[in-house]
Amino acid sequence: MTPINTLKAFSCKVTFCAFNVIKGRCSFSGSNIGGIAETQEMLDFCAKHNITADIEMIRVQDISEAYERLEKGDVHYRFVIDMA
Repeated sequence: MTPINTLKAFSCKVTFCAFNVIKGRCSFSGSNIGGIAETQEMLDFCAKHNITADIEMIRVQDISEAYERLEKGDVHYRFVIDMA
């Protein structure tokens, strides 16, 4: 179901009746990481200061092995799948 109204941000305290939200099949969600502009600013900052993530590149063929390592807790860095 597509929502009829979308609220982008609240700058003040908002009070509402929970029953009306449930009855109207509405939902509220949010993000504390910002939007596209904030994400780009963070990426630019990281690039400028050579801040990178520690990763372990794996091949597509090694996904099962990577999953087994996840289950065993034998992962030290984030897995990145090489799709090339």
